[in-house]
Amino acid sequence: MRYSYWLAQAVNVGSEVAAAAIYCRYWLPEIPGWFWVATFSAGLIYVNARTVASFGEFEYWFAMIKVVTIVIFLVLGWALIFGAGFTRIGFANYTSHGGFLPHGWTGVALGVSMATFSFLGTEAVAVTAGEAKDPAAALPRAMRSMFGRLALFYVGGIAVLVGVMPWTEAGLAESPFVRVFKTVGIPAAAALMNFIVLTAALSSMNTNLYLCSRMLFSLSRGGYAPAFLGQLSRAGSPVGALIASSIGMALALLLQFFSPKTAYIQMLGASFFGGLFVWMMILVTHLAFRRRFTGKLSFRAPLYPWASVAGVIALTAISISTWWVPGMKITLGAGLPWLAFISVCYLVSARFDRRRRAKQADAG
Repeated sequence: MRYSYWLAQAVNVGSEVAAAAIYCRYWLPEIPGWFWVATFSAGLIYVNARTVASFGEFEYWFAMIKVVTIVIFLVLGWALIFGAGFTRIGFANYTSHGGFLPHGWTGVALGVSMATFSFLGTEAVAVTAGEAKDPAAALPRAMRSMFGRLALFYVGGIAVLVGVMPWTEAGLAESPFVRVFKTVGIPAAAALMNFIVLTAALSSMNTNLYLCSRMLFSLSRGGYAPAFLGQLSRAGSPVGALIASSIGMALALLLQFFSPKTAYIQMLGASFFGGLFVWMMILVTHLAFRRRFTGKLSFRAPLYPWASVAGVIALTAISISTWWVPGMKITLGAGLPWLAFISVCYLVSARFDRRRRAKQADAG
């Protein structure tokens, strides 16, 4: 499972740098995409090769830009809807153009896969537990805070999006963010939003590259990857694991030469399967853990076991639905062969490991 997570995040890093190249085309369309892919990749590899504090400082400012933008958007959006200081839009967009579910539940089912992709990465809270001073207290607090912010920024943001712009116009001429900022008189709204989504892509790259390198480092220390990937530099960074985890950025660079127009969607779809699979395995592991654990838990997941069971079923359905989402067939097309390959590798490795242990026992 950890290799699947590592590969999914590594490819996702490549999809984000491909997206960053698309955003830069807005200002400098004459510069080829491979230049931006190479530049951003080299820059973030350098940042992550330094100390953890360097990574944290960059991520702090990247995240700050995103959060401030969303908060301003929410405030201005609701002000437009209610007419607080601006011409009132009202609630007509919530019920017009077919109202709720204009395409029925089929549209919802096909849209859920892309919406789910936006939430991939929340498991990073658990991945960072090893570097927390008091995980038993810090993790539950971080999880509650995360869900609260998701409810505010995602649910609140979608509510404003649908309210300020008819869903039939979304994504056609301009984004709802640009629409809101233009309406309230913010100059160069399109260029401003392009800069913000660029920083969001770089933030995702930065975080996922950190996670990838630490995951590969952990695999090496556990004996599941070459030993040199488990070595630390003088700055305390696993440089070998970091370079190996840059495979997604190298793939994005190649795709910029051979398929620049579809590089982003291809890499996004390929990484999606790994994220869904890891989530399913987390839930299955939770069910197995709770059945066998007899001690006292400092934190209990609510609605056990039904919430975990429902999650596995939902994620399985989402995985299957990607076959009918335009551009996302690669999710199953690449994911299932990878799952078969890594399973065979694990079985072969486990067999050799058993033989090695048996020989050591005989020799002892």
